[in-house]
Amino acid sequence: MSDDLNESEAHIAQKEPYAVEVEEGRRYVWCACGHSQNQPYCDGTHRSTSFLPLVYAAEKTGTVYFCGCKQTKNSPLCDGSHNDL
Repeated sequence: MSDDLNESEAHIAQKEPYAVEVEEGRRYVWCACGHSQNQPYCDGTHRSTSFLPLVYAAEKTGTVYFCGCKQTKNSPLCDGSHNDL
């Protein structure tokens, strides 16, 4: 990983959302720093950064779109911010 883990802005993991099938009542831990090797999920890499993961509790079963660029204002869901990168 060539990016500095002490950066103040999240690393762009990819410039499109991750389509994830979620199950009602299940919790998912979204990577906010962008450095996880298990995107879009947290793998603990944030411990070297100022970022914290976000827990998403699925209210219903279906597809959700987790932000891949880490620039969303609607964390952890995609808000289209990747279109401006």
